[in-house]
Order: sequence, then structure tokens, then C-alpha cells
Amino acid sequence: MLSMLRTSAGLRRRRQQLPPPASKRLPLHVDLIPLLPRLSFLRFPVGHAYLWADQEGLTLIDTGMPGSGPLIAEAIRRLGYRTEDLRRVVLTHFHIDHAGSAAEIAEWGAVEVLAHRADAPFIRGQVEGPPPNLLDWERPLWEQVQAGLPEETVAPVRVDRELDDGDVIELGSGVTATAVAAPGHTPGSVAVHLPAHRVLFTGDAIARVPHGEQIILGVFNVDPARATESFAKLAELDTDIACFGHGEPVVGGAGPRLRTAARPD
Repeated sequence: MLSMLRTSAGLRRRRQQLPPPASKRLPLHVDLIPLLPRLSFLRFPVGHAYLWADQEGLTLIDTGMPGSGPLIAEAIRRLGYRTEDLRRVVLTHFHIDHAGSAAEIAEWGAVEVLAHRADAPFIRGQVEGPPPNLLDWERPLWEQVQAGLPEETVAPVRVDRELDDGDVIELGSGVTATAVAAPGHTPGSVAVHLPAHRVLFTGDAIARVPHGEQIILGVFNVDPARATESFAKLAELDTDIACFGHGEPVVGGAGPRLRTAARPD
């Protein structure tokens, strides 16, 4: 119960970063923060993205809210690359703050779009994605967050490759990532693990409380029980750097912290 109260407090702090409900438009900006020589953190007000850079091209993990494309393009240029260097976009799930700019970015060039097969129909716009199964304590927080989000919907985007658990993603120069199915937040939530570099992109399966150290189960889940199982599964991976969809990354010693956070009270 104590952890839930702390989570609630953290989400209230995050809510204060959103614009007044009347604006219905998030003021977009991005901070470009290096985590490794090849890895950059694109910190957005809501829904972070990450860039993996290689001489054979760039990989983008998630795309932020609608309208984030120009900011991501500018971040790419600041790193010394061109938008045409983007080779792939991996979407951790279908929500607006992660797939919001995917349709725009997919048109930059020879960009392959990857997502888990269970979320692919929602990302393509073939069917509407399911709403979360809210716990009682989440309901007022959900209403607050929704009040600050724009009313626009996510533009459908093609999914070129449907991922399954354990699929290998080639990032260039011999670097590979593994797709790790993490259902619960959405039916097809997927994490991305770089075993050789010990980097884990969790999407919203795991989060970090804003302005704090606490690592928590992601909120607003379609299936809370499966989400809890996925958290435990991801925590067992060999991870030094954990990159979340919400909250600051953990850079160094992430694995033990994830395992501690995944244990029930």
C-alpha cells in the first residue's frame, strides 16, 4: 500500500507538468542527453524516445506525441546525422505518447517500422486499441492525465515487421537487440534488450517516478496481473542501463534496482 501511495504522489507531480486542460495541446520540447557513445535519451514532457546510433544507420525507440517529428529530426542533426540515416523505428506499444509521430517519421526514407504483432493492428488503425483496466486508485489520476492530453488521435502507420518474443533485431555493425514480449500495459507491449551492451528499453512496462529514484510498475494497464508478471520478467534480464518511457533512465547498476522494485511488498 505504501508503494501505491508513493506512486500516486509521483503521478500527481507528473500531472503538474502538463498544460492546463483548456489548452489541450502539450508544449513540445526535447532535451538530448547522451547515455553511451551510441545511445541518446530524447527527453520529452510526456513519452520519451531513444536513439541508437551506428555507422550503418539509426534506430529510434518510440516517437513521442504527435508533432514530435521535427524535434526528433533536430536531435538527429545535432548528433551529426540526417533524417535519411534513420533505418528503423521500434514502437514499444500503440499509445499516443509513444506512437504519436510514427506515421510522419516513417516517411523520412527507407525506415522499417517494428512492433509486436499483438499491438500491430492498433498501430495500423485496423481496430481501436483497448482501454486500460483501471485500479480504483488509478481512476482520478487517469482522468487528470487525460484532461491534459490533446484530443487528436494517432495517425495510422504501417508495421513492416511484426515482432514476437525472442526475435532478434539487427542494429548494424554486428550489434543485435532482442524483442522481449511484455504484455499487460497493452496486449502487445514489447521491450528491447541489447544483451552485449546491457541496455533495456522498457516502454511503459516499467517506469520511474518523476523527480525521484523510485522504480515502479507502469500504470494504466490493460491487464494488471500480466503487467506485474512482465515487470518481473524484465527485471531478470542482465541490465546495466534501463531506459523508461516515463521517468529518467537508470544509468549504471539498473538490474539490481529493477529486481528490488519488482518484488511485491
